[in-house]
Amino acid sequence: LGLMTAIYLSEYASNRVRSTLKPMLEVLAGIPTVVYGYFALTFMTPILRGIFGRDVVEIYNTASAGIVIGILILPLVSSMSEDALSSVPGALRQAAYGLGATKLETAWNIVLPAALSGISAAFVVAVSRAVGETMVVAIAAGAGPRNFSNWADALNNLALVNPFKGAETMTGHIVRISGGDISYGTLDYTSLFAIGLLLFLMTLVLNIISRILVERFREEYE
Repeated sequence: LGLMTAIYLSEYASNRVRSTLKPMLEVLAGIPTVVYGYFALTFMTPILRGIFGRDVVEIYNTASAGIVIGILILPLVSSMSEDALSSVPGALRQAAYGLGATKLETAWNIVLPAALSGISAAFVVAVSRAVGETMVVAIAAGAGPRNFSNWADALNNLALVNPFKGAETMTGHIVRISGGDISYGTLDYTSLFAIGLLLFLMTLVLNIISRILVERFREEYE
């Protein structure tokens, strides 16, 4: 959806529409995540409970948190992808039009491949942003881990992957543990550093992948 929005802004929207929607996307990207968290809890969760039933969807669930995180990163993907598409030289578009290509064919076969490095980087940055998200999952997804007696019990009941139940992400665990009174040297205390290191490494790997993709698909124009 973010890519489609970027293609519309870059290839189809008029200057007036683009000058209005682009700043709106950038403003949405700057909204504090705590606002998105309460939006998920007070708006998205009641909708899901109304559709699937109150007995199926818990008040704190991963589905509403996931949907809102998708909404949260949408402006980021759209804005960065639109910048990449707009940086493609207009001469490529004019050459495609001169050969009889339609606007859709030009956007899909010419502009999109030419901007692939920037678009790939936008998606990786968005994934990195979603992985490190804290407040939305802490508010909407719950503040406690799913406990099972064994793996077979979790897999047989499909409770491990049930999006309508509450769960605790790594960032949510940090919020819950650090907000309480924990003793130095305990398992909870050391888990904060272990999870923090893991999140750092995940983000680092994603950023490295982003750089590799940029270098791999970079196009240079005179």
